[in-house]
Amino acid sequence: MTFTQTVIAQTSDLCAAIRAMPFNRELASGTLAPAVFRHYMIQDAHYLEGFARALALTSARAPDADAVRQLAQSAAGAIAVERQMHDHYLGRFGVTAAEFANTPRSPACDHYVSFLIATAATQNPAVSLAALLPCFWVYRDVGHDIAGRVAADNPYQDWIDTYSGEAFDASVTAACVLADRLAAQASAQARVQMETHFARSALMEWMFWESAYHQRSWPDPCA
Repeated sequence: MTFTQTVIAQTSDLCAAIRAMPFNRELASGTLAPAVFRHYMIQDAHYLEGFARALALTSARAPDADAVRQLAQSAAGAIAVERQMHDHYLGRFGVTAAEFANTPRSPACDHYVSFLIATAATQNPAVSLAALLPCFWVYRDVGHDIAGRVAADNPYQDWIDTYSGEAFDASVTAACVLADRLAAQASAQARVQMETHFARSALMEWMFWESAYHQRSWPDPCA
């Protein structure tokens, strides 16, 4: 099997659990509380910046020009396409620039972003791409699942259309093809690391949605 076929099989139970999470069930039915989605979009915008930085770091260390180009374009695309959606929803929910800037990353978001950037800075590009890949794969998986059972007049239809659409589908396929190419060139040890990092990031996708659903923030021991 290819690398992506292997890791998708290894994390199939986790991906099923993500699809079944209350956040995604309620997103599909249109009953997700606006306050929960508002919290999620703020944190997702924070995550997006870190994700783009990790893509850019990986691009700078990629093994050939084609990989450099693809990863750099992915970093730019992540900012351009998803930020447009964030701006739409953040504006809709009345999140000002000042509020966004003054809202820190949640523990789950901070953990995930720190992991991706540290991996991009210290591991070889194949391992870094493996850590980045669940953000592509899991969102397409969830997007298509929700699109197949979405309620009519869903208030979150724009989000659903983005992650079940052809443009995002093409970007996920391209990322998987590149990951498979780098995995085929990697040592046996590096491939094991790729599988480990993919699984870790997939788990952090679950943690991110769980945190968003419960609107978790940093504890205040002095409160």
